[in-house]
Amino acid sequence: MPTTYNDLYLDIRRELKAAGIEASTLEARELVCYGSGKTREEFLRCSQLYASDEVERRVRSLVQRHLAGEPVAYLIGEWEFYGLTLDISEAVLIPRSDTEVLAGEAIAYLTSKGPCRVLDLCAGSGCVGLAVAAHVPEAKVLLGEISESAVRICRQNIRRCQLTGQVSVMMMDAKEKPPAAIGEFDCIVSNPPYIPSADIDTLDVSVKDFEPRLALDGGEDGYDFYSAIIQQWRPALKTGGRLYFEVGIGQADTVLRMMRANGFGDINVVPDTQGIPRVVYGTLLEDVY
Repeated sequence: MPTTYNDLYLDIRRELKAAGIEASTLEARELVCYGSGKTREEFLRCSQLYASDEVERRVRSLVQRHLAGEPVAYLIGEWEFYGLTLDISEAVLIPRSDTEVLAGEAIAYLTSKGPCRVLDLCAGSGCVGLAVAAHVPEAKVLLGEISESAVRICRQNIRRCQLTGQVSVMMMDAKEKPPAAIGEFDCIVSNPPYIPSADIDTLDVSVKDFEPRLALDGGEDGYDFYSAIIQQWRPALKTGGRLYFEVGIGQADTVLRMMRANGFGDINVVPDTQGIPRVVYGTLLEDVY
């Protein structure tokens, strides 16, 4: 029986909702748009037109892959973050709404700073650094990543967001000392790997089977990257500059204590929309190097 684009969308939304997917409305729309090769605007204009059998088969195939655990962002190759549409691949974590809290806190701080330099360390897709650049025109942003595949995604996103004059990317290891050539920054933001190694196999299939372990694994206790960045990356941060972290559930107090023990003050913890402590930031009070 012929099916309109809107009927196909509604049917898939019901299927996703029945499977317990909270974002069924968003994901159904994205899958129909991608499977039919239409933009969201085209989908709305064509909603009452009939979808071909080939389009319906393609969309339903995507739905079955998603119901088996494959994230929509990897299926369609892009995702939205802080008003930006970014290229996404299985080389990088999918940007999440929790991480928008990190971006928003850094943007609020940098808006009044004037010309400034920002480092997004463990950048992944570059989502946080690109959001900063898009909302703070006077900021020059460097994306730091250890994965060659992630660096390629960063380059794609710099071009896609038309931020080539403001943002650059460089391979670097967050667990090693910063390259001297990068200089000093007014702000460092980082959403580092923070899942304890033993916990990764307990995560949802969509995460443990599809998202890159390199971007998840924070070591035995989940704090390897926090410790390394706090202790070793201080030379890359100006005295009076701020360090911002995203943290996992239950990690905020420990990260706060680590920062306080290493010369940071004015330390704050910011909750996400669910009230969970999600961002820890502090100011480098003195440079002992």
